[in-house]
Amino acid sequence: MPYIQQIRQFKPLTDSEKSDKQRRSQLAHLTSSGFILNPSMTKTLMVHHNIYQTWAWTGGHADGDRDLLKIAIKEAKEEAGLKRISPLVGDMLSLDILTVKGHYKRGEYVSAHLHLSAAYVLIAEEDEELTVKPDENSDVAWIAVEEMNKMSNEPEMIPVYQKLYERALEIKNKQKSH
Repeated sequence: MPYIQQIRQFKPLTDSEKSDKQRRSQLAHLTSSGFILNPSMTKTLMVHHNIYQTWAWTGGHADGDRDLLKIAIKEAKEEAGLKRISPLVGDMLSLDILTVKGHYKRGEYVSAHLHLSAAYVLIAEEDEELTVKPDENSDVAWIAVEEMNKMSNEPEMIPVYQKLYERALEIKNKQKSH
């Protein structure tokens, strides 16, 4: 029997199997994230993510929008309440394939998948009022850059954050010298 027919006939018993059976283009999602720094680059703005229960950057799915920088800025505004935010540079500073474990989101099981992650360094002022987006996060805070690795429960994300921070410092140093 062809595998397509076998899959159609398969009777899922768990939420995970139900989600995996209906999978179409859910295997990978294009995402855009913002690694937010203060102007002096001593602190990063992170949100305490509800699903992963850890401090993380802001970001979201592209959902068909082709302007990834615009998405990173929009997500930073939505998730942290920022009004004034700008890119350090207009270029993408990191491109990674990130694994996402299966989880529940808004009562629905989401199967394990990949994020094709574009990332930008964004700059915001610390004096802005921050607001939580309750359906996505439980807190928003400025964290000293040297503490960010201790705040993340996702060891696979620490090298990504560190890479973005180092690239931001390189760009800032080049801007100073010109």
